[in-house]
Amino acid sequence: MAQKQAAQRTAVRNAQNTFKAVALEWHERQLDRWSENHALNVMRRFDIDIFPYIGSRPIADIDAPELLEVLRRIEKRGSLDVAARVKQICGQVFRYGIATGRCKRDHAADLRGALKTAKTQHYPALDIKEMPEFLKALERNEPRLFSRTRKGIRLLMLTFVRTSELIKATWDEFDLEEGRWVIPAERMKVGGAHTVPLSRQAIKILKELKEETEHLNVKWVFPSQVRPKEHMSNNTLLFAIGRLGYKGRMTGHGFRALAMSTIKENLGYRHEIVDRQLAHAHKSKIDRAYDRSKFLPDRIVMMQEWADYLDSVESGGKIVFADFRKKRA
Repeated sequence: MAQKQAAQRTAVRNAQNTFKAVALEWHERQLDRWSENHALNVMRRFDIDIFPYIGSRPIADIDAPELLEVLRRIEKRGSLDVAARVKQICGQVFRYGIATGRCKRDHAADLRGALKTAKTQHYPALDIKEMPEFLKALERNEPRLFSRTRKGIRLLMLTFVRTSELIKATWDEFDLEEGRWVIPAERMKVGGAHTVPLSRQAIKILKELKEETEHLNVKWVFPSQVRPKEHMSNNTLLFAIGRLGYKGRMTGHGFRALAMSTIKENLGYRHEIVDRQLAHAHKSKIDRAYDRSKFLPDRIVMMQEWADYLDSVESGGKIVFADFRKKRA
């Protein structure tokens, strides 16, 4: 009799502790450390890709094959990155369920290697020797690009951040007096918050943008031309580069490859300094925490030298190559 009653209590508890109930509880506990946008994005993934399929299921009853079936639905849409993110979110919910006594196993961890992975994409990028003509085309502006769009392209060159990091930038991330831009962790592809030292040229552009968009009273550095309450579209800068005559030859991401190769070869900086400024992924959490401020004094100098170098290229100065025996920093 006692065993039967215990089994009934367990069944009732499991029925109450659905995946959705545990997920919502976990989500609420993250709100203090998440941005509003990130919290909304996670909830959107729950509502679209998770809750309709396993939301009402007791979290303790869900197994790896059932979770895999949910993730395969996303894979079939061709959204491999989304499938990976949803798996990660589910893993966090399962681990919270384990910690709070609602389930015994993280089945997301059991799916290691079960999902397709996106192929590494190599983006078209110009060689530095092609930049004088590109910069002339940008200055001539024959396609009549919006001022904001042209400034966006120049800031991509000067900061070599990812396009998504630039177009979603908000004014509260910038300290123009100190010459720093700190991109919060939730907006970074990997790791924690990322510091971008700002050159004099970048600061000048940002001040112009501030003056240009101030009347819109929006948080975005790059508000959409059509819907100013939203940020610029991810394709705006890519299409603009194409309209300048460089479709298939250059992308927003291509400025990162250009900066990596040119700063190492022409300015003589070590790979790890440029790599840190590019905010590439590192293997361990310890590495990521250590690298967050690593080489910052060198990076401040490097970013100004890079901006000055681009000015020299644009004004027709000679493109010089560094002496590799004198590696910087």
